[in-house]
Amino acid sequence: MGVRTLDLVNPGQVDILHFDKDAGKAPLYDRPLKIEIWYPAVIAAGQEERVTYESAMPGTPASDAPKTFRIPGKALRDAPKVGGQRFPLVIVSHGYPGSRTFLTYLTENLASKGYVVAAIDHTDSVFGAQAAFTSTLLNRAADQWFTIDALSARSLGAGDFLNGLLDASRVAIVGYSMGGYGALASAGAGYSQQGGSARAIPGGYFDAWTAGNAKFEARRRDNLKAMVAIAPWGAQPPNSNWDAEGLAGIRIPSLFIVGDRDDISGYEQGVRKAFEGAVNSERRLLVYENARHNVGGNPPPPEAMGSFTARAFFDEPVWRKDRIAAINQHFVTAFLDLYLKGDDTRRAYLDVPVKSTEGSTVWKGFQRRWALGLQMYRYAAGQPAK
Repeated sequence: MGVRTLDLVNPGQVDILHFDKDAGKAPLYDRPLKIEIWYPAVIAAGQEERVTYESAMPGTPASDAPKTFRIPGKALRDAPKVGGQRFPLVIVSHGYPGSRTFLTYLTENLASKGYVVAAIDHTDSVFGAQAAFTSTLLNRAADQWFTIDALSARSLGAGDFLNGLLDASRVAIVGYSMGGYGALASAGAGYSQQGGSARAIPGGYFDAWTAGNAKFEARRRDNLKAMVAIAPWGAQPPNSNWDAEGLAGIRIPSLFIVGDRDDISGYEQGVRKAFEGAVNSERRLLVYENARHNVGGNPPPPEAMGSFTARAFFDEPVWRKDRIAAINQHFVTAFLDLYLKGDDTRRAYLDVPVKSTEGSTVWKGFQRRWALGLQMYRYAAGQPAK
């Protein structure tokens, strides 16, 4: 597969970080977004699919620890695209903070299976360059929607490499943590006017993102066909960013992924509450038993292993991250193949018993005895949670 870096600019956005309390308003600015795109490509004889991504180190590592780390990848930089076939678009959105290369185990894997995958560096929310949280609260869904629109528009340009490659009529969003917070809204879950985000954003600038607001309803994207929310932040008290009306606004198929010991987004009163409240979505919930919040990103790089605060952005206390990565690849692929490619054979991998046991209820795709520690819940659209 190939990989390219794009620089996008969303003009005329609210600069909430420079809100003027006396004037009661914020200036506008042109919001930059760096995008990493993976895509099916032609690899010439003698060339290797090898690339190295570099990222700032998260956390507050010791003074002698590296300030950056590298991620080896399997892609060829600026490789020629595959011709004669168009592929669905998957938008990938990281947490706070994070980076566009924080989920490369998933982005590369999906591209290798016939998707154009675009991961966003969310301005003010990137490792080594994070700003006040209000920017992330206001801009996360807006960044996702803008990226969908911008890449869709580029695919219509005769001279753009996305032309003839990207099928902009079939789009999904994968969001981790704050990326999931945005993904729920992008999928139709308008935020509550009484929620934590609405209280945190001054000047009425959050109103257009709330449930029932005409401007929010007008922003729905008909080409957005599916949503994956990995440990999505924001439903848990005291934030409570969605009420029943808001969650009912999700009308596309959804896959939620969470650890039942998530101490950032919460489980029963957080992610599970959002999953159960999305009553108009054909929805599934994959649960990692005894996992905390880090069920979305890459395994820890060697450079992070000498600093617990850096390692804590990547690792899980109970689960092996390589196993989480493989399981996420398995289920996200099956989900997107079903809803973006119409491959109904993938239902057998998703419609499994709540728990795998010996004998006839072994989960498809798993060796016997190896789906231990997982749960899968599913409800049809219109079906309330039991």
